[in-house]
Amino acid sequence: MLVLQKWLFNFPGRALLIIATMLFATGANAATPAKNAAIPVKVVVVSMFENGDVTGDEAGEYQLWIERQKLNKQFPFPLGAYDLHMNEAGILAICTGGGVTNATASIMALGTDPRFDLSKAYWVIAGIGGGDPLDVSLGTGVWAKHVVDGDLLYEIDGREIPKDWKYGLIPLGAKEPNQESTGWTVDTIVYHLNPTLVDWAYQLTKDHPVADTPAMKQFREQYQGFPNALRAPFVTIGDTIGSSTYWHGELLNTWANDWMHLHAGKDSNFMTTNMEDNGSLTALHRLAKAKLVDTERVLVLRTVSNFSFPPPGKTAAWSTTAPYPDKGLPAIEAAYGLGNRVVQELLRGWDNYQHTTPSVK
Repeated sequence: MLVLQKWLFNFPGRALLIIATMLFATGANAATPAKNAAIPVKVVVVSMFENGDVTGDEAGEYQLWIERQKLNKQFPFPLGAYDLHMNEAGILAICTGGGVTNATASIMALGTDPRFDLSKAYWVIAGIGGGDPLDVSLGTGVWAKHVVDGDLLYEIDGREIPKDWKYGLIPLGAKEPNQESTGWTVDTIVYHLNPTLVDWAYQLTKDHPVADTPAMKQFREQYQGFPNALRAPFVTIGDTIGSSTYWHGELLNTWANDWMHLHAGKDSNFMTTNMEDNGSLTALHRLAKAKLVDTERVLVLRTVSNFSFPPPGKTAAWSTTAPYPDKGLPAIEAAYGLGNRVVQELLRGWDNYQHTTPSVK
């Protein structure tokens, strides 16, 4: 130890801090139980926000899972936004906190937590989001095949957009909107989920009842001329764009549809907005490189709490901050109900699903 102290003394302050941190981490890993002693997890349920306490008050996305699935074992999680909760059946639930950065950090922290074996776990990311009224109605559940990042781009102020441009958002490495990149870019803009697993989840839930309410009916009646927005809630397959910026309006909705096709292909269909999923998928793919998780076992469900552009006769400024019908609670219930239908089937068939991902028969 004396030799080590003398060796460390020769390093400048910043290097000393880095070395000390590495030594601490090595010591911590040495004291960590062996991998086979880690708690095996069958399903990780990922929620993004909570209202107030995690039990006993108005529910956010996290609370319904804790209360209804009796996730009574609580694990302190100082690197996350909330403590973790688990039950004996093998469901582990996390609430990431809102926004891309919170989601990325929380999922990475969970994925490297030595208390859990996540190597065979399925990930059910289930939360509320905005919905494109061209495709969906309030309360609709949308299973994504593609998760696209809506933050990684160039942007110029709307007052400086050239007259022949539809919007001022430009792909990295491009010269104008909706143009293929020919210059520098990054490789984390689009994530393709396992289409076989997504099809299975959709088939399992497509007839699952999603509650409608008088407030939702009244709100969607404003969307005359948008037949899908006027429908009662349903379940479908579509794609989602994640962005820490809560964007809104018909012009940006046009951008979102273009952006989805540009990055995920012409067979994709932008249907929902979110503020976390691109961050969660980035973390999961990093963790998969270390073989800590399996990204072929990831599902993303967004249920529509609000529309992404205003109804006829209303402005984008009004619509951006308009209250969600029923405070978004029907969409929160739908996220739990549809997500839990999948979770329970995974648990029921675990003897098979731990080895082979399910598919439509």
